[in-house]
Amino acid sequence: MVRATLLTLALAALLVAPAQAKTARLTGEVGPGFSIEVKKGNTDLKTIKAGTYRIKVEDKAAIHNFHLIGPGLNRKTSVSFKGETTWTIKLKPGRYTYQCDPHAASGMKGHFRVTA
Repeated sequence: MVRATLLTLALAALLVAPAQAKTARLTGEVGPGFSIEVKKGNTDLKTIKAGTYRIKVEDKAAIHNFHLIGPGLNRKTSVSFKGETTWTIKLKPGRYTYQCDPHAASGMKGHFRVTA
């Protein structure tokens, strides 16, 4: 009985662990000045594998928004929004752009690539 319970718990842990690992956390930040970025941990995001991620968006100024655009994805905060929100996003292979819509033409944008 104890052996069966331990085996069941071990199998359950194996099933849960990959799902947790695949939902890595990203951070998107815009403002308070004229800066915008996406990071994984403390590193600027340049390349990442396809999968499901949680991104915490920190919008620090009511004159900016955070807009993430890529294959099958188009999410944004409003310009008047100031605060934090968390999205669960599915990243597919391709190029993703993040930008502040009112200031994208001034260079307030960036991009990263998603690989298979």
